[in-house]
Amino acid sequence: MQIFSNTHYDFIKWRWHAIILSALVILSGVGMIVQRGLPLGIDFSGGTIVVYKFNNAVGEDAVRRAIAGVPGEKVVQQYGKPDDHSIAIRLPQQQGTEEGFGLEAGAKALDDAIKAANLGPHTQISREVVGPAIGEDLQRKGLWATLLSILGITAYIALRFRLTFAIGAIAATFHDILVTLAFLVFFHYDLSLNVIAALLTITGYSVNDTIVIFDRVRENMHTMRRDDLEKVVNESVNQTLGRTLITAGTTFLSVLALYLFGGEVLEGFAFTMLVGIISGTYSTIFIAAAVAILMSKSGGTPAGAAATAATTAGTARPAAGGKKTANRTPKAAAR
Repeated sequence: MQIFSNTHYDFIKWRWHAIILSALVILSGVGMIVQRGLPLGIDFSGGTIVVYKFNNAVGEDAVRRAIAGVPGEKVVQQYGKPDDHSIAIRLPQQQGTEEGFGLEAGAKALDDAIKAANLGPHTQISREVVGPAIGEDLQRKGLWATLLSILGITAYIALRFRLTFAIGAIAATFHDILVTLAFLVFFHYDLSLNVIAALLTITGYSVNDTIVIFDRVRENMHTMRRDDLEKVVNESVNQTLGRTLITAGTTFLSVLALYLFGGEVLEGFAFTMLVGIISGTYSTIFIAAAVAILMSKSGGTPAGAAATAATTAGTARPAAGGKKTANRTPKAAAR
């Protein structure tokens, strides 16, 4: 299936505009994080998850109204199948309280609020407690998982292509992570294990798109020897544009359905994926290619010069011997 044929869009022309736009979004996100702090979910900050099973159907809104007086930002969601009539409530650890006391007090406050609201017979079927110490350990492991995945990707691209391409891919990956974190802050989503999983997925997704373009760049450098790197990269982006948009579009629609119908549990994951897919496609076309070109120029190894040198060497090679060619040259010049 081809939705684009023989396109010649000048994407490289807009690289500085794209870089400036990305810088504005990232700086705005960093500013809000500095001002408000990075919102951490229960997985990292500690808290309680309590699941209640009701004998009759009880709506999530009714439960939210019942526990409105309990301190903290609660998350209420359906648990299991709708016929189970089970509701899960996530309550964060209260600041300024001891770990055990704060968690137990929050769970007891939930019990009292549910009973006082007269929502019908119910049973507490589970209670999961995540203390701040466990949250810090999960936070550290999540950070290491992200960094190690990026380092592994850098090593792979540097070995398969060239170091400048690896730098471009990693710049695009960091771009996607920072832009996604900025939008999480803009729309007040907490950083949880689900979000970390989405960020790691985005990392692999973005790099996969970037590798497809860089692989085409490597192929085109053999057939477009006399062209500079900007033209080679731009042509490669145009040649893979249909594949990039089809892949991004189908993935986006799948994640959009997950965001709309997946429930509150998966909302943060799906939102992170939605932003990451858009940012990953954008950075593949603009950021990764632009950084690779800039790094190649700063390193003094533009594609055109290397390709021209290779072509010149290949043209001089078919003559007989080096000495015979040198001896005939003066006679040819004299004629």
